[in-house]
Amino acid sequence: MHFLPWFFVSVAMIFSLPAAYAIDAGMPNPPSNPTIVKCGLFVLDIVDIDDVNETFEAEIAIVATWKDPRLAFDPESEGTDKKIFQGEFQFNEIFTGWWPQLVIINQIGRGDTNAIKISVLPNGEVTYLEQRNVRLETPMALYDYPFDIQNLRAFMIPFGNMSEEVVLEVDDRYRETTESYAKRESTVNVAGWDFLNLNMDVDSTQLQLHETAPTFSRMVTTIVLERQSWQIVWVLLFPLVVLVSMAWSTFWLDPESISDRLNISFVGILTIVAYQFVVIDNMPRNSYLTFTDTLLLVSFLITSLTIPHSLYVKSLTEHDKTPLAHQYDKTCRWAFPLAYAGAIFGFFILYKLN
Repeated sequence: MHFLPWFFVSVAMIFSLPAAYAIDAGMPNPPSNPTIVKCGLFVLDIVDIDDVNETFEAEIAIVATWKDPRLAFDPESEGTDKKIFQGEFQFNEIFTGWWPQLVIINQIGRGDTNAIKISVLPNGEVTYLEQRNVRLETPMALYDYPFDIQNLRAFMIPFGNMSEEVVLEVDDRYRETTESYAKRESTVNVAGWDFLNLNMDVDSTQLQLHETAPTFSRMVTTIVLERQSWQIVWVLLFPLVVLVSMAWSTFWLDPESISDRLNISFVGILTIVAYQFVVIDNMPRNSYLTFTDTLLLVSFLITSLTIPHSLYVKSLTEHDKTPLAHQYDKTCRWAFPLAYAGAIFGFFILYKLN
C-alpha cells in the first residue's frame, strides 16, 4: 500500500499538465504604469456621409507605438532585426505580448478589419498598424446649411486600460504626415464635400461601467470637411427664389382681377410648402432652424403677404380709389424684392457669424 501516495501524486501531475500548457498567459499587463502609447490615425477614404442620421463611413488606418522591454531580443541569435506578426492568425495565435485594445467609442457596429500588423524591434519597441472600415456617429452643426463646414470626430480609447495604466499621445511624426496629407488631398472620394484638414488631440474621458466610472486616456481625431454648396443652391434655393419672384407678378395684374391674383399667390405658397418637405427629408430632426429653413420661412411669409396686398388693392378699387391701388402696386414692385433680398443677405451674415 506504500505505492498509493505516489500513485495519487502521479495522477495529479498528469491532470495538471494540460492546464499548464493549454493556456499561455503571455503578457496581459502593460509594461509600465503608465505606458505611453504614441498614436496616429489616417483617413484613407470617406465612403459616405449621412446628414439625416448624422453618421459617416470611412476607411482608416491606426498606427500605435510603445516600448515593452519584455519583448526585447538579440538580433544575432534570432537571425533578424525585426520580428513581424501580420494577419489575424499571427496576431491572435502567435504574438503573445501585450497590446492596447484601441476602440473607437462612437463607432456603430463592429466594422471590418482589413489588415493588421505588429512589428517588434530588438530594443522592445512595438509598432501596431491596423486598417479598418468604420461607421461613426457624430453630431453635425447644420446651422448654415448648405454653406456649412463639418467637424467629424472619432474618439479612440485603450479599452480595458485606465489612464493610470495607459496614456495616449499623438505622435508628432504622424501629425506632420497628416498635415501634408491634408494639403495634398484637396478632395476626398465622397460626392459633395471638400477635405480641408485632419486634426488629432488627446484628453481624458469617463465611461460609466456598472457602478464605477473609470477615466480613460482618449485621442480625438477631427476630420474637417466643407460642403460643396453650389449644387444645392442651383437645384433647390435658386428655383425657390425664382418661384417667389413669380408670385410678385400679381403687382402687374389689374387690381380688379382678384381671382387671378389669389391663384398665383396660393400656387406659390403650396409650392414652398412642398419644398419644405423636400428639405425635411434630407435633414436630421434639429431643434434649431438652419439657414435653409429660415430662407423657406421668409419665402413663405413674403409670398403670403401678396394675399392681403391683393385684398387691399381690391378694396381700394371698390371704394373708387383705383389710382391709389395702382400706386400701391408700383410701390410693392420694388419694396418686396428689396425686402426679400435684404432678409436673405441679413440672415446669411447672421448665420455665418454664429
